[in-house]
Amino acid sequence: MKCPLALLLLLATTPVIAQDSPHARVDRVDAVVRAEITRQQMVGLAVVVIDDGEIVWTKGYGFADREKAVPVDPAVTQFRWASISKPVTAIAALQLAEKGLLDLDADVRTYVPEFPDKGAKISARDLLRHQGGIVHYQNGPVVRTEKQYSTPHPFADVVVALDQFKDSPLVHQPGTRYAYSTHGYILLSAVVERAGKQRFADQVRERIAEPLGMADFRPDYQWEDIPNRAVGYSRQDGVIRRRPDDQVEDVSWKLGGGGFTSPATDLADFGVGLLRRKLVSEETERLMWTVNKPADPEGAKPYGFGFFVIDRPGRVKLVGHDGAQAKAKTALLLDPKNKKGIALMTNSEWADVMKLAMILMDEIR
Repeated sequence: MKCPLALLLLLATTPVIAQDSPHARVDRVDAVVRAEITRQQMVGLAVVVIDDGEIVWTKGYGFADREKAVPVDPAVTQFRWASISKPVTAIAALQLAEKGLLDLDADVRTYVPEFPDKGAKISARDLLRHQGGIVHYQNGPVVRTEKQYSTPHPFADVVVALDQFKDSPLVHQPGTRYAYSTHGYILLSAVVERAGKQRFADQVRERIAEPLGMADFRPDYQWEDIPNRAVGYSRQDGVIRRRPDDQVEDVSWKLGGGGFTSPATDLADFGVGLLRRKLVSEETERLMWTVNKPADPEGAKPYGFGFFVIDRPGRVKLVGHDGAQAKAKTALLLDPKNKKGIALMTNSEWADVMKLAMILMDEIR
């Protein structure tokens, strides 16, 4: 291992005096995390540090199940990825584009004719950058298609999952404005499935998870036995409560927008794969990590293709994504130039983990 933090594994029993030694740096990270856990009253948190393009430090804090005193283990505890699922879908789409199997500028109805004609062309490029005009949760009316299904879990099929929103009106003309949309990424997953001629979840497993060694990464299907799931906790009026199972949303219908689960080490493995350019070409990477400014900039966020792009004045560019869902808050933040990163997953629904990720990036720079 070449990186300074990785040397901690070799020097764990050796006294180190230098102020910026591996021990000192890890101690600072640990101290910052502990202070934020106390300040934010988190129940459980998994932290993974990436340096020089490899995982160099992991630690679990608090409980995956407070009532049963089950501790968080970054390599074992299953947390929901929530919206960090979107970069996964973006990668799957861009891989097909690299192979000439997906035209990013074609009308999505070329691939998914089940999606109704909205009177305007919507492209995969629009969906990747949240400019497709697809409704989110509360920025317009969400119209669900009422149907009877013959299978018990119909929305595990990403094309059938379009029934959850496909009849909704557009919130703006495609390509003109930015409007963050989980539903837009569900539509993108259906495009990937059709363009790749293979079930979306299988494409993700074969082209992303397996090559990166993400052994416990999988769809978060509530009906499947997934060991070591973290219990979720909510907070209201300062009181922290365990979220009952009957209040946990079935996210199978939004796999491409927020429906995967894994331990924190798998999330970090995804980050390592990105930093080491194991998933897409250098040219595609530039597309992913360049801000796409819409014609109308009002309300626009610095978003590329599947990733937020953070340009800090006088400092290195950071890329990543966060997620929020019942049972989980998550963050993946990467410094591509220096091949550093932070992966955070918590079962405390109120936590601000992206803020913590930004602080920790400064500690490992």
